[in-house]
Amino acid sequence: MYPHTRLLCLSSYAGKLTEFWSNSRCIHQMSMKNIVKTPLVCGQPTEESHPHLVMKGELVPGIQKEEFMIRRRNLIESVLSTRKDFYHVIVIPSAIRQYMSDHIPYPFRQNTDFLYFSGCQETDCALVICGNSVDNFTSTLFLKPYDPQSELWNGPSTKAECAPLIFGVDDGKTLPQLSEFIMSELKGHNNCVIWYNQKQKVQSIVDRTVNNAAAENSIYLDDSLVEHCHKLRLYKSLAEQRLMRQSCQIASKAFIKAMMSTKPGSTEHKLYATLDYECRMGGAEYLAYPPVVATGNNANTLHYIDNKQKIKDGDLILVDAGCEYHGYSSDISRTWPASGWFSDAQKTLYEATLCVQKELIDMCQERPSLDTLYEAMCFKLGKALAAAHVFKKNVDPSELNMLARALCPHHVSHYLGMDVHDIGTVKKSIKTEPGFIITVEPGVYVSKNNIRVHEEFLGLGIRIEDDVLITENSIEVLSEDCPKEIEDIEKIMYNQSK
Repeated sequence: MYPHTRLLCLSSYAGKLTEFWSNSRCIHQMSMKNIVKTPLVCGQPTEESHPHLVMKGELVPGIQKEEFMIRRRNLIESVLSTRKDFYHVIVIPSAIRQYMSDHIPYPFRQNTDFLYFSGCQETDCALVICGNSVDNFTSTLFLKPYDPQSELWNGPSTKAECAPLIFGVDDGKTLPQLSEFIMSELKGHNNCVIWYNQKQKVQSIVDRTVNNAAAENSIYLDDSLVEHCHKLRLYKSLAEQRLMRQSCQIASKAFIKAMMSTKPGSTEHKLYATLDYECRMGGAEYLAYPPVVATGNNANTLHYIDNKQKIKDGDLILVDAGCEYHGYSSDISRTWPASGWFSDAQKTLYEATLCVQKELIDMCQERPSLDTLYEAMCFKLGKALAAAHVFKKNVDPSELNMLARALCPHHVSHYLGMDVHDIGTVKKSIKTEPGFIITVEPGVYVSKNNIRVHEEFLGLGIRIEDDVLITENSIEVLSEDCPKEIEDIEKIMYNQSK
């Protein structure tokens, strides 16, 4: 049984929230005769301010507050498993606001580890978890001090005293109190260790505070925290699966609209705009990454994101895009003909790629590792291309694997979740388990300079990518609503052209 289901019975732990209710000055004011309820001011959407987004009991859209409490308990349990006789201080910083030019901010995106364990979507914060057992730990959220000038420009932020009620932590303080708090924790306990991600310094104030505290107290600073965070994030809860499913459905509909809007003479940029518009109109906050919209030979540039070329009649268009829906990403690739109809050569190469992709998705039933999927792709793709007579000469079977690797130089799969290339510290050599979400994305990229294939295939680039959830008894293709059969794609484009 994996972490999310292992501790779902912790209703007694969640009950700690009620202790705060009786004296919370964030929610009500006591008088001799009655209770006057006052609005709760928070730095992110709540059930009260955004009832169309946040349902009863949820901290963020789609995820209950108690789930974040369970995640924090899982994290302290994970670090305890490696250092049992220590007092642990875990520090996770939020992201800060980034600026594209003087006083003009980029859209804010939270540090995903911080968001996963806190549910807090605000800037300039930090989460600190301290304890020496799963039954004896505290969580403290450090928030920005009240600054009316900042709130004038950036909107309200959550007051520190409201943190226990809103986020389910044990205490709330302001960020300037972080140094004093950590020093107190370290001096109050023997055999301490600080857990902090030194490799991703997302907030300089927190970074200086942690390193100074460790140095001044001669405390060991373990920077392997990210490995514990990612291990937990690897298993998607039922709530996360629902959000991922919706993210894929929104993106799938956007792909259909993009196919329908494709016309020779249009541009890659217009397809990009269609995807962006349709994803946002479907409820996503924004695209999950700069999409690839590559027509013709541009598809042979794997990370092509210029998206400026004109679409020519007879071109294939490779599109790799996804959206972020309430913090969870989809990642889909499809390839379709600008004219609405695949040529014979395009069809040959596409069918070979699609056949391999289907076989790899079926393999996911066996819960293979991602590396096993990649080795299988190389073997299957080489055989499929040879059987389709893509190569000029008969190829020795011993060469097929090498040729396939050259025609598809990227891995066939990665983990997917809050980040598109999720949880980068988890090796691709481990077997997949229930709760994992992965991509399956074979591709074939034929350079115009390739001397091993027939001339009609030169310049073609194809990738077909789906998002797959590993379940207890089977698999679920979350992106199954996005058409990929030749007949379905041509039908969509034909009906639109009438």
